[in-house]
Amino acid sequence: MHLFNTRMKRETDHLGTFLRAARDYGRKIGFKGTYLIEPKPMEPTKHQYDFDSATVIGFLREQDLLDDFKLNIEANHATLASHSFAHDLTVAAESGLLGSIDANRGDNQNGWDTDYFPMDLYDAIETMIILLEYGGIKPGGLNFDAKIRRNSTDLNDLFYAHIGGMDTFARGLLIAENIVKNPLYTEIRDGRYASFESGNGKKFEQGAIDLEKLRELAVQNGEPKTTSGRQELLENLINRMIR
Repeated sequence: MHLFNTRMKRETDHLGTFLRAARDYGRKIGFKGTYLIEPKPMEPTKHQYDFDSATVIGFLREQDLLDDFKLNIEANHATLASHSFAHDLTVAAESGLLGSIDANRGDNQNGWDTDYFPMDLYDAIETMIILLEYGGIKPGGLNFDAKIRRNSTDLNDLFYAHIGGMDTFARGLLIAENIVKNPLYTEIRDGRYASFESGNGKKFEQGAIDLEKLRELAVQNGEPKTTSGRQELLENLINRMIR
């Protein structure tokens, strides 16, 4: 809670030591699975190692835990960290560390971690696009660590909520498959990086051009042409896919 009474490096090192001990004990008794850490900002402490996906990955790398631990991403925790759900999923997936998904959502107005069931189709579509593009979840899956809403008090409400959540992601998967197979979708995304596929752009991406050469190229070529991200067109494409 306060740096006046805290040695931050010792705190994080102690946590790393504890997690290694837990890992070693699990392996000793025959557990062969993946350990999961769920990024969550400000709970239970104000500053902590698991604020978001990037923070957790940095912690795991520093503590030499990348071989045994992956991330369990929860939608509402991503928004509490001022990210989108898709953002934290992508950070984990691009690092090969997406281990499972806690598919809760929160209240968009007050930001509370209210653990609603996932009924937002757009979130489901974005999630499934990421899973399709990065090879799925290995070895975990989707889970609903969720509760009925405060004004949904019947046991039947929990039943309907589970069905609705599963149906939402199933529908999201079907739509996402159509999107990633659409030539326009891949053309727009890949087109933004066309200049890095050959010539000096490719050399830069490979680390073969230093800062002095970059300055020389900037002087020679002048201001680059502005290229639209075509966000609205992509949003319209997704809307057309929703049937």
